[in-house]
Amino acid sequence: MKLGLIAGNGRFPFLTLEGARRLGHDVTIVAIREETSPALETAAAGDPPADLHWVSLGQLGKCIAILRDAGVTRAVMAGQVKHTKVFGIVPDLTALKVLSRLDTKNTDALITAVADVLADQGIHLENSTTFLQPLLAKSGVLTRRSLSDDERADLDFGYRMADAIAGLDVGQTIVVKDRAVVAVEAMEGTDAVIARAGALVGPGSCVVKVAKPAQDMRFDVPVVGVPTLTAMCDAGARVLSVDAGRTLVLDGEAFYQSADEHQLTVVGRERGDDGVDQQ
Repeated sequence: MKLGLIAGNGRFPFLTLEGARRLGHDVTIVAIREETSPALETAAAGDPPADLHWVSLGQLGKCIAILRDAGVTRAVMAGQVKHTKVFGIVPDLTALKVLSRLDTKNTDALITAVADVLADQGIHLENSTTFLQPLLAKSGVLTRRSLSDDERADLDFGYRMADAIAGLDVGQTIVVKDRAVVAVEAMEGTDAVIARAGALVGPGSCVVKVAKPAQDMRFDVPVVGVPTLTAMCDAGARVLSVDAGRTLVLDGEAFYQSADEHQLTVVGRERGDDGVDQQ
């Protein structure tokens, strides 16, 4: 299959490229100049090589032209684009038409509109985790350290709050302590909200990262990795909960080994297909 890879920041695009290659796909990469690591050029030059093209944020028409010229009809989005960058883009005509039709510029509205434009051009977005199924979080306690009664109560409380906030498309991460919400993620990202919580209440907090109630797995999928654990250690947080089957653990076993080394607890919350908590 001729596959398009629309690459943002972090390791997600690298892992997606590896997974697509293992399945023998012919990959064309569209890398976002303001976000994607330059090291992706080296990865693209591997075996077999993948064509890589750089575009700036807002160059949606150029992105579509690159993919169409390559004969791509299926694509994946992999890697974050910082939400704050949306305010600084210089849109081309195609992107301007998308933005002019939006009543709100939250993540869901913006990326869904982009996906619709791609589909109109014959390019359909695949589930972004298609090539990374083994990296999806499992359910249950995933580390050696178990939960205390107080931590379990904090998680039960935090799930209600986090689900409500995610349903409003405000953010997907909150930090709780003693059944109180300490910090809520907006545009700053997970690591920043963890750091802010540590500055506010010190050690002993729980981080709750959830998928949206109707999470579109084509984009904006929750992601954690070793840097998430580093942020927790710096802030004194002890517990991380993620949604099983809907959260990518980018560092695989190294993530869980690091959590065990730092005596952190990682929990995978089981949710039904309708997004309802099954615990």
